[in-house]
Amino acid sequence: MTAPAEPPVRAPANSTPAAPPSGRAQDRSPAPPSQTLSRGLRMLELVVSAEEPPTIADVAGRLGVHRSIAYRILRTLESHGLLTRDSTGRLIGAPGLAVLARGVQQDLQSAALPELTTLANELGMSAFVAVWGQEECITLVTVEPSRGQAVTQRPGTRHPLDRGAPGLAVQAGMDPEELAELTGGVRPRAEVEQTRERGFAVSSNEVLDGVSAVAVPLRVPGHLPAALAVVYATRSLDVEALGRRLAHSAGLVAARLGRRPGPPDQ
Repeated sequence: MTAPAEPPVRAPANSTPAAPPSGRAQDRSPAPPSQTLSRGLRMLELVVSAEEPPTIADVAGRLGVHRSIAYRILRTLESHGLLTRDSTGRLIGAPGLAVLARGVQQDLQSAALPELTTLANELGMSAFVAVWGQEECITLVTVEPSRGQAVTQRPGTRHPLDRGAPGLAVQAGMDPEELAELTGGVRPRAEVEQTRERGFAVSSNEVLDGVSAVAVPLRVPGHLPAALAVVYATRSLDVEALGRRLAHSAGLVAARLGRRPGPPDQ
């Protein structure tokens, strides 16, 4: 006859779970990101990218939080000199942002600024350098022409990496293996290879309606993949000549940093 089964032993309610046996794989899932930090960074992005200084209510709405929470985040950013409020209470960037910005690819900004100034005034277009930002293309430094009106391209402006000439040029500046690694193997648009062959990228109405851009790769060791570009109200232009002009400027920028520009050697 079979002996009766023993009742299961239950651990006390306040007991500590036993540690897994030595050698057993443990859960190493990454810790969740800080929600407060994420909201603070998002507030910075909203303020610096706004066409007009937003109110605290505007920002709270975009963040999806109560105004009291938005105020607490704002006070923290104010204490670090990153945001402040104007005479009407609207949020604007504070001098601390400029200090942070100077440390981002500083030598690239310094090397590019003279050429961007020349391009902007010669062509009557906003000229800028954009860099790789994971799934986005981010404007690093920009110069608008001193005379006339031009499409504005503010530092910090971002758009999807696979949309617009700057993003195509940033991708074209990487070899296929590096691009696949950075993008998780996502197949790039055919225009990326065309940009490698042609030397420049052109886009119209991809990021903003009525706006076109021409961009060339700008790749220097020790720097993020980048592109030198101009943006303008869509119209008929000799984009081949414009592409050659940008490539010349990119060459001067890269020379200041120690290497010629363009796609990597195949």
